[in-house]
Amino acid sequence: MSARRLQDLLLLLVAALLVLPVLAIFGSWLQWDGRSAQILGEMAGTVLPGYAWTSLGLCVVVGAGVALVGGAAAAAVTLFDFPGRRTFEWALLLPLAMPAYVVAYAYTDYLQFSGPMQTWLRATFGLEGRVLPEVRSVGGAALVFIFSLYPYVYLLARTALGERAGHLMEAARLLGAPLRRRIRQVAMPLARPAIAAGVALALMETLADFGVSSYFGIQTFTTGIYKAWLAMDNRIAAAQLATLLLIVVASLLALERRAQKRLRFAAPRGTRAGSAEAQPIALRGGRLAMAWAVCGLPVLLGFVLPVLFMLRPLAADWSVLPWDRFVQWSFNSVRLGVISAVLAVSIAMLLAFSLRRAPDAVTRGAVQLAALGYAVPGAVIVVGLLLPVGWLQEAAPRAGVGGWVTATVLGVVWAYLVRFVSVALQSVQSGYSRIPGSFDDSARMLGAAGFAMLARVHWPLLRRSSAAAALLVFVDVMKELPATLVLRPFNTDTLAVVAYQLARDERLGEAALPSLALVLVGLIPVMLLSRTLRSRP
Repeated sequence: MSARRLQDLLLLLVAALLVLPVLAIFGSWLQWDGRSAQILGEMAGTVLPGYAWTSLGLCVVVGAGVALVGGAAAAAVTLFDFPGRRTFEWALLLPLAMPAYVVAYAYTDYLQFSGPMQTWLRATFGLEGRVLPEVRSVGGAALVFIFSLYPYVYLLARTALGERAGHLMEAARLLGAPLRRRIRQVAMPLARPAIAAGVALALMETLADFGVSSYFGIQTFTTGIYKAWLAMDNRIAAAQLATLLLIVVASLLALERRAQKRLRFAAPRGTRAGSAEAQPIALRGGRLAMAWAVCGLPVLLGFVLPVLFMLRPLAADWSVLPWDRFVQWSFNSVRLGVISAVLAVSIAMLLAFSLRRAPDAVTRGAVQLAALGYAVPGAVIVVGLLLPVGWLQEAAPRAGVGGWVTATVLGVVWAYLVRFVSVALQSVQSGYSRIPGSFDDSARMLGAAGFAMLARVHWPLLRRSSAAAALLVFVDVMKELPATLVLRPFNTDTLAVVAYQLARDERLGEAALPSLALVLVGLIPVMLLSRTLRSRP
């Protein structure tokens, strides 16, 4: 078999394995039976409208919240100059290191009825009963998502405003427009596509969430999928519900891509974000205090306070913490992260190299199919993986296919690859964009073709991009909850799973240790991202 044919075969095989869960979800409609129809009919008449309205209401509030918080913070650090602006530029990214379910645990531990805040208020002011509103509610979940996910909007809006708004704002000032009008009619229209793209990403994360909604007892569409599958024991009904969620997520993904395309317009020649004609506006007095509040409040609520709330039980009593088991949980998380990162980068290299070598319709289609996974919620991936496994198990019960997927790390790593190969692919393709095509022509003239070109020419130039890709996949795997919770083998608890289980059992003090470990791991890509943004001209 020639090297080219082997490469094409590997490409098709990888694409098929990565897209199989999505195809299985849609294929579930071909296996319509009476029991699944009965379950869906009963759910449609009872709980399904509630799931849909709860998810819709949560998305509306979260979308408006992240647009307001992220857009205002981006405008403040980009268009204005005030003491502390440089610090806020990177500090506003810190909530990216906090998984939303960890933020939920932290606030619940501190603000619940028996928590320190309400206990202190009752003792100090002589109050009785509940003092603060219930944290575990749709409103509480919306606040958790807003202050965990606003960096998506902040990051994109800041980039858009930093590249385009400065010189146009200055031109509007020279034409006599006051500051309020410049912001309303110049800056915000420029940032609107970026804000729309960031809101779409935040809503995709909200719909894909399982940890917050499950812990708060909120009946969202994702929890409905798990109930149809686990409580009602019908994987066909669960898959058909997952199809509806997948369609909504695909619509949000299309909205995000459309908004990203609208960002592709250039600034006039000779203008730079840091030129003398486009300097940020200095703030003083009341406007300075407002800028501090706009930038400081999200950092405080999204990162500082949750970390302090989790450090409190650690400082109070170290003896209650499961230090002996913490090492095993960390080892399991790191092992799964390393395996998944190595495989994801290898697959991404194969996909990107195939696309560079032969950018035909088949190759582009295979790469696009393989990159769909990141937009698919973890709950949908789990159902999509176990559905064909169940079919194979019924067709060949002695083959033991189900055992290979659910009793070993194969199933959970497969789910990670379906979801996170696209993360590695973006980084590797970014590295490929900096390698001139003339390098490939020279390599062919010197006799290096096929995988020899990849190994001897491309790989040395892609090491930094591959390392960044591996790091991003590693961190995402460490924080992934739904797929790990369902597909992990026995005695393979990870930090994310243990944090969820301890919090669910109301052992929030013990949940602080694995939760803080996840936050520390999540800080690594945030620091790298902040450094990359500061190094841009």
